[in-house]
Amino acid sequence: MRLLVKALPLTLAGLLLAYLGHARAQEGTAQSADAAPDDELRITVGSEFRSQFRLAFPATRSALPSSLADAAADIDSTLRQDLLNSRAFAVQGPSALAVIDLTGEQGRDFELYRSLGNEILLQIDIVAEDGKVALEGRVFDLASGDSLLGKRYRGERSAARRMAHTLADEIVLLFTGRRGVAATTLAFYSDRQAPKQIKEIYLMDADGRNQRPITAHQTVSLSPVWSPKGEAVAYTSFFSSRPGIYLVDLISGRKSPIVTGGAFNASPSFSPDGGQIAFARRIPGGNIEIFVTDRRGGSLRQVTHARGIDTNPAWSPTGRQIAFTSNRGGSPQIYVMDAEGTDIRRISRQGRYNDGAAWSPDGERIAYAQRAGRERFDIVVVDVVTGESRQLTQGSRGSYETPTFSPDGLKIAYAGKYGSGLGATQIYVMDDDGANARRLTSEGNNFSPSWSPYVP
Repeated sequence: MRLLVKALPLTLAGLLLAYLGHARAQEGTAQSADAAPDDELRITVGSEFRSQFRLAFPATRSALPSSLADAAADIDSTLRQDLLNSRAFAVQGPSALAVIDLTGEQGRDFELYRSLGNEILLQIDIVAEDGKVALEGRVFDLASGDSLLGKRYRGERSAARRMAHTLADEIVLLFTGRRGVAATTLAFYSDRQAPKQIKEIYLMDADGRNQRPITAHQTVSLSPVWSPKGEAVAYTSFFSSRPGIYLVDLISGRKSPIVTGGAFNASPSFSPDGGQIAFARRIPGGNIEIFVTDRRGGSLRQVTHARGIDTNPAWSPTGRQIAFTSNRGGSPQIYVMDAEGTDIRRISRQGRYNDGAAWSPDGERIAYAQRAGRERFDIVVVDVVTGESRQLTQGSRGSYETPTFSPDGLKIAYAGKYGSGLGATQIYVMDDDGANARRLTSEGNNFSPSWSPYVP
């Protein structure tokens, strides 16, 4: 995996400041905290490569009362794991740093951290203020002694993990030029509530924690997809007996029907401006085609007209194209068309069954599931321009479907069954080159992840 960095200093402080100034002008499975650096990861610096940033992260300094003491541990563990999950840092934690005797004098202590190969230092202080938790994080360049970042957050105990996620993303942004994804969210559906026939829509943090339902229809609800601003999730539900498109507002919790008429409506996908939704709909007396409606269910129009089944639309980040699955050529394959339904061309060229297209945030790649055996699928990524494809998973060890890109394009979440027995389906996440897969769910069966956009 490679992370893009616009520039990197001879001393970290000098080059990072140069990068930040340039940027402003232009705008006008899990490791331990003491893990050794991953020599396989390289970060792109212009046209060159470098290893992960070596970061010293000593024990968090906390002055919380007993009533809030667990918040410090939660922040500490969350922040450490977020930095490791970013793959941008080789983190030395308290155990590895225990071999040095700190003096309390900054210059001397920085030299001691550097003696262990570290380039940067992260110091965390947590205190109580008016019954709330205050988190302060500072990042230093160990070579120059300069402070590179200082952030302070304050909130209720319930916001402790959110503050840690936010700080982690700020640190990732500073060193890679890309905002981290620790504070983002995954939507999915699950049958974990009895009876198993019931399936509801859930949310979870990007690290798999804080899993919670957002629907309670007591029926089958599936195929969640995020609105571009992250304030709502559209999904398919059998709430009115036939599958229809619904919307849940995440602030109010209100559920609203979008399209429920007709025999079948499924697989919603938002346009990038959030004003339209593409979905699959059965036409009277015919097959399933791709339709587009506005957010309130009005201005319904049909955009595909084929003898085969057209389903699972996915709107491109530019809004000019829609990817979808169609068997118009005899077997299910991935196609791309202009948003108006013209200029249809086939994207998948290998495999007899391909489904579940998901665009990368830059619109240059599409991930999808490709049948690898009788009941097994693999995740494949294709370059939209060149047509070059790459298989990311190995179907001989399981079956993997419904990929979704993280908003930075560096990770892919998907639903998978591991092992020869193909037991429960769970949500996993991996790097966008297929490396470092790890499981996020464990309760019941869990399907169809959808990664949230960045939320301001």
